[in-house]
Amino acid sequence: MEPDPLEEFGAAGEFDPVRLPEGDLDSIQATVRKLLDRSAEQARQLDHLAAAPGPASLPGFGLPPMPSAAMMPPEPRPILELDGEEYESELDLLTDWVEDFLMPTYGSEVTTASPWCDQWQEHLDVVAWLHALWMAYLQHKDPEAGPAGPFVWHRDFLTHCMAAIRAAGGPLSACQTDPERPSHRLLRGPGRSVRAVARDAETAQAEE
Repeated sequence: MEPDPLEEFGAAGEFDPVRLPEGDLDSIQATVRKLLDRSAEQARQLDHLAAAPGPASLPGFGLPPMPSAAMMPPEPRPILELDGEEYESELDLLTDWVEDFLMPTYGSEVTTASPWCDQWQEHLDVVAWLHALWMAYLQHKDPEAGPAGPFVWHRDFLTHCMAAIRAAGGPLSACQTDPERPSHRLLRGPGRSVRAVARDAETAQAEE
């Protein structure tokens, strides 16, 4: 028969003291010391965090810092905005890409419907088109563009660029239309508007 719990109370209505073996007592004391040490360490960490500046005072609100200006790669510039040696160096790089990759891969036969020019570097509009196509190629072949990057370049850039510069009425239409007969001629663009001419005349008259 199980003992009555009420009989375990002493005269004062309290439980008798629990006596533990000496080995168990040492283990409990060690555990208590570890808990106290851990509590003290957490208190130190909380004090350190409380002393640190708040998020509002930190640039970026705790986000990883942005790279400094010196670490940022230079932004590409349209080639027609370059001058002197900078322009010539960029044009040499563009020529290598066009002659070694673009035209051997995507250059269709020269015909009246698809003209070309061996001196395309003299056509500034063609240079601008091809340079933009090259910049887009470098962007979309980068791994960050994802697996669809090359497809996007073909669909959105290559097709439109080649159609524009090699159109029958495009900037090279007065150049080579027969692969056996090289030719080069710059087409004359529109002249200045009447308003611009009148404004220049007024400026010149005011300066006299």
